[in-house]
Amino acid sequence: MAAKSGSLSINSENIFPIIKKWLYSDHDIFYRELISNGCDAVTKLKKLDMMGEYSLPEGYKGRVDVIVDPEKKTLTFKDNGLGMTADEVEEYINQIAFSGATDFIEKYKDKSNSDQIIGHFGLGFYSAFMVADEVHIDTLSYKDGAKAVHWECDGGTEFSMEDGDKTDVGTTITLFLNEDCLEFCNEYKAREVVKKYCSFMPTEIYLSKANTKETQIIKEEEKLPDDEVLEEIEPEKKEKTEGENAEAEAAEEPKKLKIRKRPELINETQPLWNKHPNECTKEEYLDFYRKVFQDYKEPLFWIHLNMDYPFNLKGILYFPKINMEYESIEGTIKLYNNQVFIADNIKEVIPEFLLLLKGVIDCPDLPLNVSRSALQNDGFVKKIAEYITKKVADKLAGMCKTDKEEYDKYWDDISPFIKFGCLKDDKFCEKMNDYILFKNLDGKYLTLPECLEIKPQDEEENKENAVDENGNKVEAEVVEDKAEDEASEENTEEEKKEKIIYYVTDEQQQSQYINMFKAAKMDAVILTHNIDQPFISQLEQKNEGIKFQRIDADVTDALKSKTSKKAEKEMEEQAESISKLMKKALKNDKITIKVEKLKNKKISSMITLSEESRRMQDMMKMYSMPGMDMSAFGGEGETLILNANHPLVQYITEHQDGENAEMICEQLYDLAKLQHAPLDADAMTKFVARSNDIMMLLTK
Repeated sequence: MAAKSGSLSINSENIFPIIKKWLYSDHDIFYRELISNGCDAVTKLKKLDMMGEYSLPEGYKGRVDVIVDPEKKTLTFKDNGLGMTADEVEEYINQIAFSGATDFIEKYKDKSNSDQIIGHFGLGFYSAFMVADEVHIDTLSYKDGAKAVHWECDGGTEFSMEDGDKTDVGTTITLFLNEDCLEFCNEYKAREVVKKYCSFMPTEIYLSKANTKETQIIKEEEKLPDDEVLEEIEPEKKEKTEGENAEAEAAEEPKKLKIRKRPELINETQPLWNKHPNECTKEEYLDFYRKVFQDYKEPLFWIHLNMDYPFNLKGILYFPKINMEYESIEGTIKLYNNQVFIADNIKEVIPEFLLLLKGVIDCPDLPLNVSRSALQNDGFVKKIAEYITKKVADKLAGMCKTDKEEYDKYWDDISPFIKFGCLKDDKFCEKMNDYILFKNLDGKYLTLPECLEIKPQDEEENKENAVDENGNKVEAEVVEDKAEDEASEENTEEEKKEKIIYYVTDEQQQSQYINMFKAAKMDAVILTHNIDQPFISQLEQKNEGIKFQRIDADVTDALKSKTSKKAEKEMEEQAESISKLMKKALKNDKITIKVEKLKNKKISSMITLSEESRRMQDMMKMYSMPGMDMSAFGGEGETLILNANHPLVQYITEHQDGENAEMICEQLYDLAKLQHAPLDADAMTKFVARSNDIMMLLTK
């Protein structure tokens, strides 16, 4: 072929500055593009062999070699794929953005479908000019009679092309790196980038350093045809031994060879996600997890995605064990396209709540943009995200149904994922509704339907505890009969109460309320994370008739002694009388005072805060601006309950004008407050001083 020169067929002379600066966000992406092209060339050649249009040489093994040469400041990508003729170089290289992969698939789409072609756009080769001042191509086509081609371009619009001297089929691309990008011909940097983008490409990728002085020792029988032998190492001579073992000992030490260090295999051509789940062992899943994520803590469990219709998607999602207090809970979902790494955590494909997981997803059907760094088709991508969400929900629901004991063990670790998912995705919330677990006061895990089966102490037990106005036990008949309509209303109210789920946010702070619940044979669930408050609000919206209420929001009938109408009226009068004294002592006109006869006679006072008021306060605190006075929300909805069965309450009822009445009122309030929430600094100081004063009175 006569030497030829000409201009690249492009629409704008400014195309190279655009490619260099704007086409790809990461400069190291050229590794991925050039290696992908090499893998494509190998895949195409294998397809041609399968279709009978070419016969592969005996012992052929497709490979891509990456060779770094820091001395010459070059980086070489070499494949033994199908190569190119001069006409193909003219068509695929000189005409920017014509995709050879697209053309190949169109030509052979009806003949073979077994392997995927990676390439999409034909611009990948030009990513080399992001880092190189000059690029050379040496290629020889598989076609009979083809001549080798040598191509050069210095990053402008001019190229030169002539006959080459390449003798083996395939393509070699040599990058002469610019001074700003010399790090890419460093062996360690090359290894890091190739592992990042190409760890699972379908063709073997080898990394080596030109003219390396590093060596390795192998056994003589392990020698490969390409190995450069530097020295033969004779086995160490041992003292001769007599007897039966003499020959065996002599055979134990084979001759060894010192060879120049072989190219290092970088990738795994058959990643675990391409296997059928039934073919994978637990150890394989764990090894894959450790290798890909460098996490040596064992994951809780995993979900293997394997789908062919309506789109092709495979992957593995791992649920890691997370220490919520000390570690970041952001996971890593690696997105692949035909085993080519695309990006981490693309939110359009991976539902936001699953970004907390670790895993890989390979979807060849992804509609990527020209640089493969963003997605183009929102509708299709949304379907993929919905499928992934559905598979995760199905897996979790299946575990809860078939292996509840194991599911219970995982719950504390996976609950943040699930609750966050329910808040972010309505469909996921609907699927998981009956498989969300709540830990009760005995440490048992209950589903939402099971929680609704929890009922307060039954009526018979309440009848046994009925008392008169003096606190003495009475027969059930003492309680006045209700009219039919009143009884009907009470039954309706009871039905509503059966749908209340009581919960605890701080087992230590709310221990007194917990003890009262246990004594009354009532139960509650433990919700201690910040995410629990918005989560239960959502569950209430999704499940009509269900109400979550913290155990200190009210004193339920199950905690009170049954009293007659007359006793109730007297307690109301006592509350009215004592309320003035308490408000005066506490200097708080907003607080509501109630007098009740509690079953537990050792409790003198307690505070309740209505669920609505507390949630409003929590919301205001969450959204408060710096400097906002949160005390403005302090007294709303707060009720002080005084136990009419306790001697202290009886004392201040009878001695409202007594010398120590106000001090006792203050102490009763602070004791109640301590069981409900921490005292602020000023209140705690006063409480300690007052406690000392009370103890001094005991010494007199």
